[in-house]
Amino acid sequence: MSGLVLISYGLIAFGMIFHALGAISLFRFPDVYTRMHGTTMITTFGSIFVILGVAFYGFLANDFALAAHPLIALAFLLLAAPASSHATARAAHRSGVYPKPAIVDRLREAEK
Repeated sequence: MSGLVLISYGLIAFGMIFHALGAISLFRFPDVYTRMHGTTMITTFGSIFVILGVAFYGFLANDFALAAHPLIALAFLLLAAPASSHATARAAHRSGVYPKPAIVDRLREAEK
């Protein structure tokens, strides 16, 4: 196994560690807003590493479809993840789910 393939595997393993941290944040954080922040930010960052590892492996194998398709998926992921977390947070706030008292809620203060 060449060193470049090990770099690809290392990127994938590094991304999987971030995915595991995102799953842990789902159980550890107190409310929907901090849970959503932990899962969205960490798993997006982990997905970047996994996708870059797969694309790098595709370039090494001279399979340009294997290299291009994950990069296209990465572009859509980077567009969709922040938009979906924003929509979820806005829906939670409008339905009456407010952050824990230790967190400053500027949006609720502006509504008063």
